[in-house]
This record gives sequence, C-alpha cells and structure tokens, in this order.
Amino acid sequence: QVHLVESGGGSVQAGGSLRLSCAASGSFFSISAMDWFRQAPGKQRELVATIMRDGDTIYADSVKGRFTITRDNAKNTVYLQMNSLRPEDTAVYCCKADIWILGATAWRDYWGQGTQVTVSS
Repeated sequence: QVHLVESGGGSVQAGGSLRLSCAASGSFFSISAMDWFRQAPGKQRELVATIMRDGDTIYADSVKGRFTITRDNAKNTVYLQMNSLRPEDTAVYCCKADIWILGATAWRDYWGQGTQVTVSS
C-alpha cells in the first residue's frame, strides 16, 4: 500500500511564507512526476506545480516567481516553498505522485489527504 502524507499548512498573513511537504511511503518501485494541486471553496481544483524525477518543473502562471517546487528522491518527498503569499492562495493543497508499485503494469496516481493554507489580508 502507498500513502502520501502532507504537512506544513497553516495560517499566515499576506506577504508571508509557508513550506509544504509531502512524503510517499509504502512498497513501490519508482516515482515519476510529483505535483501540487489546490482547491479553494467554490472553485475547481487547480494544478499549482509539477516536478519530474529529473528536476524539470512546471508552474501555474498565478504562482510563477513566488512558489518553488523541489523534491528529494532519496526521501520520496516533494516540497512546495510558497513566498509572497496572497489571500487568493487560500485553499486546500494536495500532492499527487505518479507511482509504479511493485508488480504493477502501469504508473498510477496517488493523492495525499490535503493540507489547509489560509492567507489573511
């Protein structure tokens, strides 16, 4: 079984910073892409950032220059450093990982449970 566990959410004032972490555990062979998504109340889920195993990254336009996604392959962990936070960044943030589990025939998506980020003005 594979689990993704996020940590690091909380409340911060506008202009502040938070760092989210998401660690994968369980029996698996490899992790490919790792992503951070967010969903604000009444809005659709949004892809925030993606990092490939080789370190290539993709960011949503709304967070470019403010958020940085990194990963530690040895720890099976992805991070999201969020700086210059704005009230519109308030959402539940979830990580996703494309994982090849032992005995599988294809990559499969696994999701974390989500962590709340609240930015006050």
